[in-house]
Amino acid sequence: MTKIGRNQPCPCGSGKKYKHCCLPLVQAGKPMASTPAPATSFSLRAEVAKLQAAAENKEKIFFESGVFILFSDDKGDGWLLEVVDSDAVQVTKAGSPLDIEIVENEETIEVNWTHSYSLQDRSFFLTTYKDKTSAELRGAPCQQIRAAIKRIRKRYTPEVLGMIHVESANSEDSPVNEIEQKH
Repeated sequence: MTKIGRNQPCPCGSGKKYKHCCLPLVQAGKPMASTPAPATSFSLRAEVAKLQAAAENKEKIFFESGVFILFSDDKGDGWLLEVVDSDAVQVTKAGSPLDIEIVENEETIEVNWTHSYSLQDRSFFLTTYKDKTSAELRGAPCQQIRAAIKRIRKRYTPEVLGMIHVESANSEDSPVNEIEQKH
């Protein structure tokens, strides 16, 4: 379990120090406050657009944004990963942007995920939600992905990670997940 320092910003996103916000609740055995983070200019669509621009130029890029990992290879294939439930969606193929479903508002982000992913030894595997086929994504930056997952899980408490991911009621073949913006 990740330990939060008393003087660190509270992971609930209130902007207060942990000791002046959720620490007393945790010490009393109560759940942390679900205070929404102050409105930020974070946009997953903007992060995806940044990745798509790099992939169009066949640029290798890797970055994290909140609970998301975005990367592209030198062939122009780009992926968006979500750490909490290991969801994935391809956002570029051979440098061409793919139309992906992202719905954002001030409180939530909905993404229509097409795959789940797993890291096994030094390999990265994707499984489609539609037909459950699994394939290795060769050349994926496995070491960077593994390190990013560790950093993200260290950055957020399990309680906060548990509040981030919410199943939407309208999912059929693939999950459409609402993710509370806690950036």
